[in-house]
Amino acid sequence: MTKSLATIKITNLRLRTFIGFNLEEREKMQDVVINIEIRYPAQNAILEDDVEAALNYKKITKAVILHVEQGRFLLLEKLVSDVLEISCQHSWVQFARVSVDKPHALRFADSVSLTLEYHRE
Repeated sequence: MTKSLATIKITNLRLRTFIGFNLEEREKMQDVVINIEIRYPAQNAILEDDVEAALNYKKITKAVILHVEQGRFLLLEKLVSDVLEISCQHSWVQFARVSVDKPHALRFADSVSLTLEYHRE
């Protein structure tokens, strides 16, 4: 079998945090919806069926939850950047993409979202 890149997708992680720079946004927590995609070489996990050979997505998710729920962010860009950094901390990660939606940020839109990507050189 050839070398395989696994893709982990954490879909619609719904959290609450302080996000925004208006006074109301700084005083009241808001919903955010986070989507994370991570790619890593999974050859050892495929061959060995060993937990230690796989990327621990539960650990990543817990770190994201802790950071977001305890954080205060003026900009969506900072929040997305922080989540991306957490998502690609493990040396196995070759690629990561994080999108964060801020529902009801605009009057006539379902949400506003921002996406950032990481590519290992």
